[in-house]
Amino acid sequence: MRHDPPIHVQTIKLLSANITWSRADRLLTRIYPPTRVTLPLLEMWNLQTSLAILGTLCLTAVSGYKNGKVEKSCESMMPEHHNQPNTTASPYTLTVNASKFSPGMDIRVTLSGSEHFEGFLIQARDATNPDGSAVGSFALVDPKISQRLTCNSIEGSAVSHTSNAKHTELQVIWKAPSNAPPTVQFLATVLAHYKTFWLKLPGPVISQGDVTPAPPQSTTVMSTVSASTSILPEPFTPEGCGRWKSCLIDPVGCNPSIDTNCFFLSFSTLGQNVSFELSGPAQGYVSFALSKDEWMGDDDAYLCVNDGGRVSVESAHTTGRTYPEEASQSVLTDVGWRVSDGVIQCKFSRSIYTPQDPVRFSLNNSYYLFVAHGTAENGMIHRHTWQPLISSHHQIITGPPEILTGSRSPLLMKCHGALMLIAWMLAGSTGTLIACYFKPDWPERTLFGQKIWFQVHRMLMSLTVLLTAVGFTFPFIYRGKWSTRAGAHPYLGCTVMILTFCQPIMAAFRPAPDSSRRWIFNWLHWGVGNAAEIIAVISIFFGIKQQSLLLPYPWTTGVLSAFVVWTIVLKLVLKLHKHDVIKKGSVNEDELPVFSDFPGNVNWDTKFRVAVLAVFVLGNSAFCISVLVSIGNV
Repeated sequence: MRHDPPIHVQTIKLLSANITWSRADRLLTRIYPPTRVTLPLLEMWNLQTSLAILGTLCLTAVSGYKNGKVEKSCESMMPEHHNQPNTTASPYTLTVNASKFSPGMDIRVTLSGSEHFEGFLIQARDATNPDGSAVGSFALVDPKISQRLTCNSIEGSAVSHTSNAKHTELQVIWKAPSNAPPTVQFLATVLAHYKTFWLKLPGPVISQGDVTPAPPQSTTVMSTVSASTSILPEPFTPEGCGRWKSCLIDPVGCNPSIDTNCFFLSFSTLGQNVSFELSGPAQGYVSFALSKDEWMGDDDAYLCVNDGGRVSVESAHTTGRTYPEEASQSVLTDVGWRVSDGVIQCKFSRSIYTPQDPVRFSLNNSYYLFVAHGTAENGMIHRHTWQPLISSHHQIITGPPEILTGSRSPLLMKCHGALMLIAWMLAGSTGTLIACYFKPDWPERTLFGQKIWFQVHRMLMSLTVLLTAVGFTFPFIYRGKWSTRAGAHPYLGCTVMILTFCQPIMAAFRPAPDSSRRWIFNWLHWGVGNAAEIIAVISIFFGIKQQSLLLPYPWTTGVLSAFVVWTIVLKLVLKLHKHDVIKKGSVNEDELPVFSDFPGNVNWDTKFRVAVLAVFVLGNSAFCISVLVSIGNV
């Protein structure tokens, strides 16, 4: 029985588990065998159709098995929830309204509990063989909360939930078949929450006629070998980092024993075992993974999940960007945990080689290290909201101790952000300013055969187009596809790219200055250029909140807001000057030594505009550099 997590859980990398991908690819693979789901097939679809189909599949994945369609679990009655059944006393009971039955008779079965339950699967089986097939069929009392399932080709031989709504009681009717065994026992798997469930709870045994009920046989319950767990007496410290243990710390130099915002991972070799320590602030879980590359998927992952004040330490494996599959048996020893001031800490040891669990990586090899965190609900991890911290290089786990550094943003995405900032905070904004306000200046001078303002404007805007085009490609190189979780940012970016390319194309085909159609070009060129600049700035505001380039908030938002106000104010000053609101006049050139290289006949208006331009460029450079430094530090 599978009670799938929300879609944001499906995209875990684990590590965090998260990562940015839903189960659409797996669904496509089920629909089309791998040999048929190829690029030529996808190329037959236009982009809009492909996105629509993938979106539909993703919506299908969202519903998951909350709808109770759990025929996959007919035989084992085991939910596919990546967790083991609860072995404590169950708050739920099964009761029936009769102890004897005959073929064709109706038996009322009641599932009730002192606590709410969200899911269930009820079957009747031969009491002497409770691991056998389901017996008989069920009729519904309330179709809104229960539904019939077809198990072993028998329609209605099991009954399950229709949603994850909470209930404390439900009733169904079991119809005894003509070929019923002498004794029948009712079994139920009940889910209190996603990771809290009881498997094959035994119900009453009923018998035919004068048959003496046989003692019920024990049911088979899947279980794991759990590691002994202790509560850590004190927090971890960076003592020994680089000497007898390797450490990955973020921010660099923080101390996990006193800094509640410190992420800390250490590991040290002790004989044939490696001891790991993991610490970080999180609402639900912290985790790390060993990865053969810098991409999510096919990773050896370890999670420390806070479930109601207790931390479960689990090993898992990720295949693609799906929910991590927890290990079927524990390979972890010497497990300990601690929760204090919103910080989750856990430690464990594992063998360098784990032949009993082949999906675990050998610790004698080198791997990238991922550290991630996120929220959890009832022990179920959700997709992380921050990009995982990724070590800057491979590290042999059993190699010499080293202090490692890492980043939460891939280099390609940092370059994307940097190029877009330079393009629109410096080159583009300066180029449009010159075109708007500097046409009257230096009328007798030329630069490469054209007016100075025109050549400077053209060079700056050409640079803007070039930087935008190069930066535009980096996210696609990094993702390898369209990002479905980036919100409005990619759509705004594509709009900017289209408008940016329209500008030089319009300029190449512009009418002559004395043409009667010149005014059309002027308005279009002005309108498209301003639209591109405005949308680009809006896109930057969305961009600094992207998971792959998540800059410090609200500091960077404040810097960008100050940049916008700065730009508007200085353009307003030039606008007022252009319309004589700021009075023109003559001034002694000795008062402006910074312009002493200008010819003596340069008038006061030109000097005023150049002074504003200089202040504009210096201010924009300061804002741009501030954000670039922030990008370099993430």
